[in-house]
Amino acid sequence: MTYSIVARCRESGRLGVAVQTHQFGVGRLVPWLEAGVGAVATQANVNTAFGPEGLDRLRAGESPEAALQAMLAADDGAAHRQVGIVDSTGRAAAHTGDRCIAEASHVVGDGFTTHANMMLAPGVAEEMATVFEGTSGPLWERLLASLDAAEGLGGDIRGRQSAALVVVEAEPGASMMLDRPIDVRVDDHVDPLVELRRLAAVSNAYATLERTESAFAAGQVDEGFDMLDRTRREFPSNREFAFWHAVELATHERPDEARAALAVALDGEPGARWSELLRRLPATGMIDSAITDSLLD
Repeated sequence: MTYSIVARCRESGRLGVAVQTHQFGVGRLVPWLEAGVGAVATQANVNTAFGPEGLDRLRAGESPEAALQAMLAADDGAAHRQVGIVDSTGRAAAHTGDRCIAEASHVVGDGFTTHANMMLAPGVAEEMATVFEGTSGPLWERLLASLDAAEGLGGDIRGRQSAALVVVEAEPGASMMLDRPIDVRVDDHVDPLVELRRLAAVSNAYATLERTESAFAAGQVDEGFDMLDRTRREFPSNREFAFWHAVELATHERPDEARAALAVALDGEPGARWSELLRRLPATGMIDSAITDSLLD
């Protein structure tokens, strides 16, 4: 009933799971990930226990293959399951039970697994693998390209309804946002992959915004502004990105640029809320009141 991919990025060490199906809310069932540990996709006749148990076994030092075989051996429904596991080093294992609904197959590649069942046409998992390996760019974009390839062959025989994409960092961070730069779901949509791609881009931008705080705190000013500039280019009308960009510019004595950025946040009726927010920041110590007065003058 589903096609999915589990993968590790060689360059960043990030792990990700992407999935689409004709069923409501696939994101609560298939993807299971933990930064620094691994990622699991459990589908077909879903056994959600495979997610947390698989991660527990990886955390304890078992290989993906050993973890998978142990879970299948204890499961009376193994013939109806489909599972993919990738650990934090890129080792991978997968299973397609012989009672999964055709067309059903999987591929185990270098640092990834693809899986598909109840497909309209054969070769879906294989095409997903080919496209993933042949696509460059950030892990989340490569995962989405793989899903697009599956849909291009007809996807789920029943059609499409929900999708999910989760990406975690190579190592645990200081917050859930930093651990999971992308964690988005489309539970019920006429074209879930289009909506998933939109949400993934927004999620990635907000994660970038979160990382700018760490960059500025560490004195990496140029890097911080590079990230802020990138989010502004990608989402030029986003008030949130414009507002915090303005605050950082003002704090780093770039008032003219700060006013230009702030103008986006203050434009129109909702702008009064953002100007009030700016007035409240000095009390937190985030910015000097003289700077806010200058910006709002």
